[in-house]
Amino acid sequence: MGSLQFNSSSSCCCYGTFAPSSSSSLQQNLIPFSFIPTKRSLLSFSSSRTATTRIRAVSTVPESSPEQATPAAAEATEPPLVNLAFVHSVLMPDGTPDVHMRRAIGGQKLRDIMLDSNIELYGPYARPLLNCAGGGTCATCMVEVVQGKELLSPRTDKENEKLKKKPKNWRLACQTTVGEPDSTGLVVIQQLPEWKGHEWGYEKVLPPEFMVDE
Repeated sequence: MGSLQFNSSSSCCCYGTFAPSSSSSLQQNLIPFSFIPTKRSLLSFSSSRTATTRIRAVSTVPESSPEQATPAAAEATEPPLVNLAFVHSVLMPDGTPDVHMRRAIGGQKLRDIMLDSNIELYGPYARPLLNCAGGGTCATCMVEVVQGKELLSPRTDKENEKLKKKPKNWRLACQTTVGEPDSTGLVVIQQLPEWKGHEWGYEKVLPPEFMVDE
């Protein structure tokens, strides 16, 4: 009886042989065992192909892009803002007032708005230790309210004390609150009123978008 033998060599392929070596027909029908497909190998091959299958994600198109937003919707999302016009004490070379336009949310101190917006407030007293940094004791942050006093908080006791000899429309920026968080309107401020050398009419220098109906 013939016996099935395994080749013990280090070759990657193993061959099955029968003991009787005289039959050439049997030797011609030998098949390498490593190439015989089995059910297990087929399952392994199938699962490996399934594992490598990738699903491509397709991004969805939003219903409306920001570029397609209507102007009305953009205005609705913008918070209420107070328009402020700051007039410098020194005129422009052509003799017109030097006006700087800013917008800010109401409920803030006028001093904070001016400093955050890079608007000159203290003049020669801007260096440290030359002003009280908002305490209301040095009176170096004086401004003149040209328009919009109805949007400002009333004078404080410190203002009444420090500004008793000044015009009624002069304020201390550190003591003045500009409106409420939902306030809108226009406030025109003359910077450094003690140092100004001119008079001007705000209706002649403000652009139309900053004008309000009185």
